[in-house]
Amino acid sequence: MATITLDTIRKIYAGNVEAVKGVSIDIADGEFIVLVGPSGCGKSTLLRMIAGLEAITSGEAKIGDRVVNNVDPADRDIAMVFQNYALYPHMSIFDNMGFSLKLRKRPKSEIEEKVLEAAEILNLKPYLERAPGQLSGGQRQRVGICRALIQQPELLLVDEPTASLDPKTSRQIMRLIRELCEERRLSAIINIHDVLLAQMFAERIVGLQLGEIVYDGPPDGLTPDVLTQIYGEEDWEATIEKVDEDEEEVPDAAPNRAAGND
Repeated sequence: MATITLDTIRKIYAGNVEAVKGVSIDIADGEFIVLVGPSGCGKSTLLRMIAGLEAITSGEAKIGDRVVNNVDPADRDIAMVFQNYALYPHMSIFDNMGFSLKLRKRPKSEIEEKVLEAAEILNLKPYLERAPGQLSGGQRQRVGICRALIQQPELLLVDEPTASLDPKTSRQIMRLIRELCEERRLSAIINIHDVLLAQMFAERIVGLQLGEIVYDGPPDGLTPDVLTQIYGEEDWEATIEKVDEDEEEVPDAAPNRAAGND
């Protein structure tokens, strides 16, 4: 696990466009944070700055006791799951999942062991020899989650994991991420567009509007007045995706619990 401290973080692009305006957040070990807000509010930019994929214009980002402003992404002990899955289309699912370990020149036996373990937990073993294009959106998102977990990070960042998924699959994916983070005691920051999903699965919600924090608190604090403040004139109810009551449950990560890795 890891604590994360963002102190007055700003991001200014060319033309003096300020995407993130002095954001400060303290995230505890193992905390499950969900970012909400309208498109263009700075959610994804904030995640990318934490990951090291965007330079921080000013302010300080710390993971644990270490300032990481100028630390390479590979050295931050972070894994990120991307909205577009970021899978290599010419590689099998097995090779996609094990690619980060291959880059680190880990032994083939270790790569196979970790890939098979993660695939078992997320019910992906039948698909390991397939190409990404042969999988559904939900299955590809699980591959992205698997690839992140294999890295054994201290912090998990997830950018819009449900954006391209139907409501039922969206709930399954969010439940899966929450369960896996709890079991591994991972700190996590999730960026999603669906307010209801945020309220269902977040431990704490941070609402952004025009690059600034306008709400930071528990899910039940997202009253209609607060949501109107976050989304402005946008109809925030349009961000809620409906699902049937007979929603199909995603399997629990039972194999990991049985192994005593709580």
